[in-house]
Amino acid sequence: MALCTAVLLLCSETAYADAQILAPGYRSLEFPAPDPNTYTLPVLGDAADGEVINTDGESLKLHDLFDGHIVLLSFIYATCDDINGCPLATAVLHKIKRRIAEQHNLTTTLRMITISFDPQHDTPEVMQRYGKGFQSDTLDWQFLTTSGDDTLQPILNDYAQTVSKVFDKDGKDAGRFSHILRVFLIDRDQKIRNIYSTSYLHADTLISDIKTVQIEDAASSASLTNTKAADQDKADLTSSNASPSISRWSGKSLLGLPPPPVPDKNPITAAAINLGQKLFFDRRLSLNNTMSCAMCHVPEQGFTNNQMATAVGIEGSSVRRNAPTLYNVAYLERLFHDGREYALEQQVWGPLLAPNEMANPSVGFVIRKLNLLADYKGLFEAAYQSSATMETVGMALASYQRTLTSADSSFDQWYFGKQNNALNPGARAGFELFVGKGGCSSCHLVSEEYALFTDSGLHNTGLGYQTAMQASPLTTTSLTTRVQIAPGQFVEVNNSIIASVSGPRQNDLGLYEITQSPQDRWKYRTPSLRNIALTAPYMHDGSLTTLEDVVEFYNRGGFPNDNQDPRIHPLKLSKKEKINLVRFMESLTGSNVAALVADTMQASIGDPE
Repeated sequence: MALCTAVLLLCSETAYADAQILAPGYRSLEFPAPDPNTYTLPVLGDAADGEVINTDGESLKLHDLFDGHIVLLSFIYATCDDINGCPLATAVLHKIKRRIAEQHNLTTTLRMITISFDPQHDTPEVMQRYGKGFQSDTLDWQFLTTSGDDTLQPILNDYAQTVSKVFDKDGKDAGRFSHILRVFLIDRDQKIRNIYSTSYLHADTLISDIKTVQIEDAASSASLTNTKAADQDKADLTSSNASPSISRWSGKSLLGLPPPPVPDKNPITAAAINLGQKLFFDRRLSLNNTMSCAMCHVPEQGFTNNQMATAVGIEGSSVRRNAPTLYNVAYLERLFHDGREYALEQQVWGPLLAPNEMANPSVGFVIRKLNLLADYKGLFEAAYQSSATMETVGMALASYQRTLTSADSSFDQWYFGKQNNALNPGARAGFELFVGKGGCSSCHLVSEEYALFTDSGLHNTGLGYQTAMQASPLTTTSLTTRVQIAPGQFVEVNNSIIASVSGPRQNDLGLYEITQSPQDRWKYRTPSLRNIALTAPYMHDGSLTTLEDVVEFYNRGGFPNDNQDPRIHPLKLSKKEKINLVRFMESLTGSNVAALVADTMQASIGDPE
């Protein structure tokens, strides 16, 4: 009966409409899905292997089932009664199967795999009955289980698929699971290219993504090189029982970067990293226990926030600037967009005390709270032989952030590693423009030994000036604005609608606010370009949503004003040159990004007591 219920849920959407808001995947998409191959899907990490059992009771390797296919992988349990949970995943995959039934080039390329995380109930026989109504001769859809928790849990861990049993008030197993819906798009090279949650799981967008991956040359030499590098990252990640941040930290440099600088007074230790990570994800560091550092610097979104131009603080308070990425923050000589701090140990207190960010009334308030929390008992003492103080809180958060170093990108492997096949021709041409006609490397520095892609300086590009003058960054007279509603998903929104829900933009004079020197008006720190493809939107105010927008802004010469940096001028780039510049920047994604993100998946968020 439970199995029938799970299947009937797919066809009974209206029965739940009054009781629960249905996920977008059950409805028509409210905006056109992007055309395939008009965007790129960055590699998010390796698709893990594992021991599974098919409906015939045969034990198989997950990678053998991938077998050179593009794969949609979902995790479910057969008796799930959450309409926006497992039934949604199965319903969307079923819609995709029906939609592409006549597209032979897709049906032979795509394979769907559904794995149960309830092996005690979902035996091969149960999974066979569950999947019977969804299978067909046109598309291979595998319904799998495992032999037990010993083989299941490593798979769940590798895919960061959090699952926990639900118990009733008497402590008995309620036969249900608490879990977050995650569906994975995996390419032929067994790389994860997208992860869909309840809000973003829709057949239209998935089909566009599948076609985009299909069109790519997934078997390129650059992809092969990245696979090897990511495999090594995974080996490093699992080679120690310690936190991945700890096991990866050696103080040595990654390919393309110098050794990370560490202050003598704050050496990196395992205790400091663990404590810093705990603080970083702990919502209790805010006044009302709702905001953590990680809520603006989201690990899965490049340690920034891909969905907001400017940050949002406590109780929805507006922050006038974009949340900068924390990748390679260890190398920055000046911090914040206006360069007002010089050390991570001091910088952390800015957002902790800002009334529109974490809103703590004083340093003492934060310190007292931490020293009273039972789960912090002994942690500061282990790391610093002291209880929590203003100094040790800053030191711990700084230590964790210094582990977020990322390099060994395709560009690094080509330029510093001398691997000729590591970089595609378009990216190579883009690099020539970057150091030549474009003049980009005059601020985003590249040396013979390493590349920080920043000069640590502050410059007036004209963007701050144009905002003050209430002009568009791209000097357009369009009646609409392109708005990013999800990573890689954009819609055109009428400017009058945006104005009706927006307050006046806050004035921002950049470095001038620190120095009070007129020539410093609208100067902002040069960001590093490493992992730039993962850290949209761009610029200090998040006003440019894509790398194409950034290139176009500089191609037009920024926005001229009396204090504009003289190196910024119209570039007169061709369409192909602009595309190649973007391809080059996309090649700067570090090979260890997936490992850095995976390290955060088990972090406690700090439940208020």
